[in-house]
Amino acid sequence: MGNTKSTISFSASDPSTWSSLLTLEQVSQILNISPWTLRQWDNKNKLVAVRIGSRKDRRYRKEDVLTVLKDGLK
Repeated sequence: MGNTKSTISFSASDPSTWSSLLTLEQVSQILNISPWTLRQWDNKNKLVAVRIGSRKDRRYRKEDVLTVLKDGLK
């Protein structure tokens, strides 16, 4: 049999499909809020993003997003 590779795509409603670092767009879908709101939360240290690359793109930790879903924003 041939080599079959299963690819699981991202699903906002299924945390098992999430990577350990999530993009701004992915977290926006998960929390059902605008990317602008996420940027404001990062600026106000409510949900802090990790900055990566030379462009300093925002990435959010999976565990932080799960905490917000479970306990809300603090």
